[in-house]
Amino acid sequence: MKTTHAFITVVALALALPTVSCAAGGVAFKQGPDRIDVLIDGQNVTSYRYDETLTKPILYPLKTPGGMILNRGYPLVKVEGESTDHPHHVGLFFTYDEVNDSGFWNNTTSPPQIHHVKTVEMTGGEKGTLKTLSQWIDKSRKPILEEHRTMVFHPGPGSYAIDLTIDLKALAKVEFGDTKEGMLGIRTADWLRERDGHSEYLASTGARRAGNIWGRRATWVTLQGEKDGRTVGIAILNHPSSVNYPTYWHARDYGLFSANPLGQLAFDKAHKVPDAKAFGLALEPGQAAHFRFLIIVYEGAKTKEQLDAQFEKFARQ
Repeated sequence: MKTTHAFITVVALALALPTVSCAAGGVAFKQGPDRIDVLIDGQNVTSYRYDETLTKPILYPLKTPGGMILNRGYPLVKVEGESTDHPHHVGLFFTYDEVNDSGFWNNTTSPPQIHHVKTVEMTGGEKGTLKTLSQWIDKSRKPILEEHRTMVFHPGPGSYAIDLTIDLKALAKVEFGDTKEGMLGIRTADWLRERDGHSEYLASTGARRAGNIWGRRATWVTLQGEKDGRTVGIAILNHPSSVNYPTYWHARDYGLFSANPLGQLAFDKAHKVPDAKAFGLALEPGQAAHFRFLIIVYEGAKTKEQLDAQFEKFARQ
């Protein structure tokens, strides 16, 4: 994307932030070139990455408290024998494929691009808060959405949670199409995918396995599996304040785990819902859409009852 004077200014502001926000025994942030490392109890659990080779900001790698990486490495890191399909599935990401006439989901080159503009807040402590501002740049290089993102990192015993809030503010008239290709997603490591038989999806509805969860609504879904004798999981919870709650799920056994509240027509038609209708999110300039999720990375098995309790607590916040 063409560099402008305004862009140079916001980069300078971002680099002027403290390089480390420290918190003994809690959450700390470390500013690096085109990335912010997130440390819990001194250990790097993930990094917010936004370099110009990426078409959207991502969290990569996403690690358990014990250091096990839950993302697939491709296309950022070569891992022998790892799958190499869907190169746009990178880390943990938030994007959507049909925004006006631009597709932000499948693209691996820019434009279109979700471009990190600046870091707004980086505060460590018993919990850590990272706020960022990004712009969704369409295929004609025009900014059409402002993304206001807040990520609050909460350490816990054998786990941590990321309270992710994204508000998309329209800079022009914006219409979101109806597609399965969205929205908050993670491409899991191959060993964690359900297809290989070592992991299983579970939804708040009690449904198990991707084939019974894909394209259906649920307040939360988890993917739990085993490696080297250790049980780990990642759960995504949808807050009631979010657009078109409870979200639909674009969960695949090959390793894509995604919450998509906007693909209503695509999912309902696939399930032959009578009189299926598009949700049809449209924003006038200045209007905003609100999305909120809790991402829980955990070690040890979690039951439906435990996740129901965590959801109820999250929903009250």
